[in-house]
This record gives sequence, structure tokens and C-alpha cells, in this order.
Amino acid sequence: MNQFQSQHQYEEPHAGYHHGQMYTAAEASVEERAKFIERTYMHLAGAIGLFVLLEAIILNIPGVDTFTFNMLSGSSYSWLIVLGLFMGVSMLADRWARSSTSVGMQYAGLALYVIAEVIIFVPLLLIAQMVAASTGDNIILTAGVSTMAIFSALTGYVMYTKRDFSWMRGALVIAGFAAMGLIVASILFGFGLGVIFTVAMIAFAACYILYYTSNVLHHYHTSQHVAAALSLFSAVALLFWYVLRLVIALSGRD
Repeated sequence: MNQFQSQHQYEEPHAGYHHGQMYTAAEASVEERAKFIERTYMHLAGAIGLFVLLEAIILNIPGVDTFTFNMLSGSSYSWLIVLGLFMGVSMLADRWARSSTSVGMQYAGLALYVIAEVIIFVPLLLIAQMVAASTGDNIILTAGVSTMAIFSALTGYVMYTKRDFSWMRGALVIAGFAAMGLIVASILFGFGLGVIFTVAMIAFAACYILYYTSNVLHHYHTSQHVAAALSLFSAVALLFWYVLRLVIALSGRD
């Protein structure tokens, strides 16, 4: 669950160099900038593909539903523990992906983050499967296609306008902490956050996509394609989480 996604700092190292000077994609040549963007989105596609593959494998393991729900129902704090671990792993993965000394560490960070997302998504996807079985709706496919359509539209907008959305960072951090507080409170006190919150989080995820995409164009260094892909993947996963929740909530309604 990506509401605990780390705040990725594009200023941190693994920088490109030009005549001894560090430079961003915006400062690079047209050819090098194009290669950086291509590498970033190829790695993003790879991360999404790995996520889909691992989820398909896990969801087809016999008894995975019983094991998952038994584990989470063992204590009222079980989900908080899972979310806390996810947040810690996310920060570690982001740090590894930004390694300035080891390419292997960068890929390990991206892989670790994808695996963390796979695990955190399992309960929600199992719920989606159960709802789909009773309604006949293809909930996961609908949410996935909707997520990619939104992501493509937002990415296309930033790429076309070349606008810099880095000014959104402060507002996103504040909104993220507010959302995290509401989520923790809902778990502790047992109240639901409802469809309005879900829609608000979809808008929040969309803003993160604008922010990270503009960072790819303007602020990431040309050697940071793995870290850039991780940031974009975190935003796509956040969007998918809440789009899926919305589709589940609306499924079967007249």
C-alpha cells in the first residue's frame, strides 16, 4: 500500500558528468536526454511486468487466500505491522536504487521495491478476486487498464508541455502525512474511509505522477534511470491501489 511511499529526492547522487560537471537530463544533449528517458521507461515497464508476473504466481498458489487472511486477522495491529515493514523496505530500496557506486545495488533496490509492492497488494487482489467471482466483473483487468490509461494521459501531458511540477513537492509531502494519519487512525479505531477518500487518493497519486514525470525531464541526472523508474513505479502502484479499491467499491452497483 503506497500511502507510505518514500519521498524520493532527485537531488541525491548518482549523477552524470560532463567535463567534470554534474548535469541533469534537462542540461544534457538531446540524444543523451532521449536515451535517459527511454531507459527510465523501459525499466518502469520491466518493473510493472515483474509485478504482474509475481502476482499471477502468488495468487495461483493453493491456500494463499486462507493463509493471508488468517495472518492479517490474528491481531488488530497486523496490518499496521505490515505497513510499517513496507515503509522501511521502501526507504531501503530507494536508497539502494540511488547508489552511486554499484549498478547491481541499484537494480537490487528496484527489485526489492517491486517485491514489497507484490506482497502488500496480495490481500487487496484476493478481495478483488472474491468480489469478481460473485459479480462476474473483471475487476483487476478494469482497474489495471484504467490505471495505465490515466498514467499514459498524465505522462503525455507532461512530455508535451514540458512543465516542471517540482513545486508540488511540499504540498505532496503534507498531503501524504495527512493521508497516512487518517489511514493509521482508521486501522486503530476501526472506521472506514469511504469512496470519497479513495477518489481523493487517486487524485493524490495522479499529482505524484505529474511530479515524478516532470522530475524525469528536469531534475534527475542522466545516470539515475533506475531510481527514476522506481519513483514512477511507486506512483503507478499507488494509483492502481486506489483505482482497484474504487472499482471494488463500485462493482455490482446499479
